[in-house]
Amino acid sequence: MIQLAPMQEPEFTTYLKRAINDYAQDKVDAGNWQPSEALEKSRQGYQSLLPEGVSSKDNYLFRIENEQGTYLGMIWFKADFEGPKPTAFIYDFVIEEAYRRKGYGKQALLALEEKVKALEIDTLALHVFGHNKGARKLYEQVGYEITNINMAKKLS
Repeated sequence: MIQLAPMQEPEFTTYLKRAINDYAQDKVDAGNWQPSEALEKSRQGYQSLLPEGVSSKDNYLFRIENEQGTYLGMIWFKADFEGPKPTAFIYDFVIEEAYRRKGYGKQALLALEEKVKALEIDTLALHVFGHNKGARKLYEQVGYEITNINMAKKLS
Protein backbone atom coordinates (compact mmCIF):
# COMPACT_ATOMS: atom_id res chain seq x y z
CA MET A 1 0.00 0.00 0.00
CA ILE A 2 1.25 3.50 -0.77
CA GLN A 3 0.45 6.96 0.49
CA LEU A 4 0.77 10.43 -1.00
CA ALA A 5 2.47 12.88 1.37
CA PRO A 6 2.81 16.59 0.60
CA MET A 7 6.25 17.40 -0.81
CA GLN A 8 8.29 19.69 1.44
CA GLU A 9 10.51 22.55 0.28
CA PRO A 10 13.93 20.83 0.59
CA GLU A 11 12.63 17.84 -1.36
CA PHE A 12 11.08 20.19 -3.94
CA THR A 13 14.47 21.81 -4.62
CA THR A 14 16.00 18.41 -5.36
CA TYR A 15 13.00 17.40 -7.46
CA LEU A 16 13.08 20.60 -9.51
CA LYS A 17 16.71 20.19 -10.59
CA ARG A 18 16.03 16.68 -11.82
CA ALA A 19 12.69 17.56 -13.41
CA ILE A 20 14.12 20.45 -15.43
CA ASN A 21 16.82 18.18 -16.85
CA ASP A 22 14.45 15.27 -17.53
CA TYR A 23 11.82 17.45 -19.22
CA ALA A 24 14.44 19.15 -21.40
CA GLN A 25 15.71 15.74 -22.52
CA ASP A 26 12.18 14.46 -23.20
CA LYS A 27 11.48 17.50 -25.39
CA VAL A 28 14.74 16.93 -27.29
CA ASP A 29 13.97 13.20 -27.69
CA ALA A 30 10.49 14.04 -28.97
CA GLY A 31 12.01 16.42 -31.54
CA ASN A 32 10.32 19.50 -30.05
CA TRP A 33 13.38 21.44 -28.91
CA GLN A 34 17.01 21.83 -29.96
CA PRO A 35 19.52 20.56 -27.37
CA SER A 36 21.11 24.02 -27.15
CA GLU A 37 17.86 25.65 -26.01
CA ALA A 38 16.22 22.82 -24.08
CA LEU A 39 17.49 23.48 -20.54
CA GLU A 40 16.62 27.17 -20.61
CA LYS A 41 13.16 26.52 -22.06
CA SER A 42 12.56 23.87 -19.42
CA ARG A 43 13.67 26.22 -16.61
CA GLN A 44 11.36 28.94 -17.91
CA GLY A 45 8.46 26.51 -18.16
CA TYR A 46 8.83 25.32 -14.57
CA GLN A 47 9.20 28.90 -13.32
CA SER A 48 5.98 29.81 -15.11
CA LEU A 49 4.06 26.80 -13.77
CA LEU A 50 5.43 26.91 -10.22
CA PRO A 51 6.28 30.58 -9.55
CA GLU A 52 6.06 30.05 -5.77
CA GLY A 53 7.67 26.62 -5.75
CA VAL A 54 5.91 23.94 -3.76
CA SER A 55 3.47 26.58 -2.48
CA SER A 56 2.24 27.66 -5.93
CA LYS A 57 -1.52 28.23 -6.00
CA ASP A 58 -3.70 25.26 -6.99
CA ASN A 59 -0.64 23.00 -7.44
CA TYR A 60 -0.34 19.81 -5.43
CA LEU A 61 3.01 18.04 -5.26
CA PHE A 62 3.26 14.75 -3.42
CA ARG A 63 5.93 12.27 -2.54
CA ILE A 64 4.85 8.68 -3.08
CA GLU A 65 5.92 6.43 -0.25
CA ASN A 66 5.23 2.94 1.03
CA GLU A 67 4.04 2.01 4.53
CA GLN A 68 7.62 2.17 5.83
CA GLY A 69 8.05 5.73 4.48
CA THR A 70 10.40 4.69 1.69
CA TYR A 71 10.42 7.21 -1.15
CA LEU A 72 9.02 5.56 -4.29
CA GLY A 73 8.52 8.62 -6.48
CA MET A 74 6.46 11.77 -6.87
CA ILE A 75 3.32 13.09 -8.53
CA TRP A 76 2.18 16.65 -9.24
CA PHE A 77 -1.15 17.95 -10.43
CA LYS A 78 -2.72 21.35 -10.87
CA ALA A 79 -6.38 22.05 -10.20
CA ASP A 80 -8.06 24.39 -12.68
CA PHE A 81 -11.25 26.00 -11.47
CA GLU A 82 -11.38 28.70 -14.18
CA GLY A 83 -13.08 26.83 -17.03
CA PRO A 84 -16.68 25.79 -17.42
CA LYS A 85 -15.97 22.68 -15.38
CA PRO A 86 -13.18 22.13 -12.82
CA THR A 87 -10.41 19.86 -14.06
CA ALA A 88 -7.05 18.62 -12.83
CA PHE A 89 -3.94 18.02 -14.91
CA ILE A 90 -1.02 15.78 -13.94
CA TYR A 91 2.15 17.69 -14.77
CA ASP A 92 4.65 15.14 -13.55
CA PHE A 93 4.64 11.58 -12.30
CA VAL A 94 7.73 9.54 -11.55
CA ILE A 95 8.20 6.16 -9.98
CA GLU A 96 11.87 5.56 -9.22
CA GLU A 97 13.45 2.95 -11.46
CA ALA A 98 13.96 0.39 -8.66
CA TYR A 99 10.22 0.41 -7.88
CA ARG A 100 8.78 0.28 -11.38
CA ARG A 101 6.59 -2.59 -12.61
CA LYS A 102 5.62 -3.54 -9.05
CA GLY A 103 2.17 -1.94 -8.99
CA TYR A 104 3.19 1.28 -7.24
CA GLY A 105 2.41 3.46 -10.24
CA LYS A 106 -1.11 2.13 -10.48
CA GLN A 107 -1.64 2.55 -6.73
CA ALA A 108 -0.33 6.12 -6.89
CA LEU A 109 -2.67 7.07 -9.73
CA LEU A 110 -5.65 5.61 -7.89
CA ALA A 111 -4.67 7.41 -4.67
CA LEU A 112 -4.36 10.64 -6.65
CA GLU A 113 -7.90 10.21 -7.93
CA GLU A 114 -9.10 10.42 -4.32
CA LYS A 115 -7.19 13.67 -3.76
CA VAL A 116 -8.72 15.14 -6.91
CA LYS A 117 -12.24 14.00 -6.02
CA ALA A 118 -11.86 15.65 -2.60
CA LEU A 119 -11.51 18.96 -4.48
CA GLU A 120 -14.84 18.21 -6.22
CA ILE A 121 -13.11 17.69 -9.56
CA ASP A 122 -14.24 14.80 -11.73
CA THR A 123 -11.83 15.04 -14.68
CA LEU A 124 -8.13 14.21 -14.44
CA ALA A 125 -5.96 14.63 -17.53
CA LEU A 126 -2.29 14.26 -18.44
CA HIS A 127 0.17 14.35 -21.33
CA VAL A 128 2.46 11.47 -22.16
CA PHE A 129 5.28 11.50 -24.69
CA GLY A 130 4.71 9.04 -27.51
CA HIS A 131 8.11 7.41 -26.92
CA ASN A 132 7.17 6.55 -23.31
CA LYS A 133 5.43 3.26 -24.04
CA GLY A 134 5.58 1.99 -20.44
CA ALA A 135 3.77 5.05 -19.11
CA ARG A 136 1.18 4.92 -21.90
CA LYS A 137 0.41 1.31 -21.03
CA LEU A 138 0.03 2.15 -17.31
CA TYR A 139 -2.32 5.05 -18.02
CA GLU A 140 -4.50 2.91 -20.27
CA GLN A 141 -4.64 0.19 -17.59
CA VAL A 142 -6.15 2.62 -15.09
CA GLY A 143 -8.69 4.03 -17.53
CA TYR A 144 -7.12 7.01 -19.26
CA GLU A 145 -8.33 7.47 -22.82
CA ILE A 146 -6.68 9.25 -25.73
CA THR A 147 -8.21 12.67 -26.31
CA ASN A 148 -5.76 14.02 -28.92
CA ILE A 149 -2.97 12.53 -30.99
CA ASN A 150 -0.09 14.44 -32.58
CA MET A 151 1.82 12.52 -35.22
CA ALA A 152 5.03 13.15 -37.14
CA LYS A 153 7.07 11.43 -39.81
CA LYS A 154 10.82 11.96 -40.17
CA LEU A 155 11.62 12.53 -43.82
CA SER A 156 15.38 12.19 -43.66
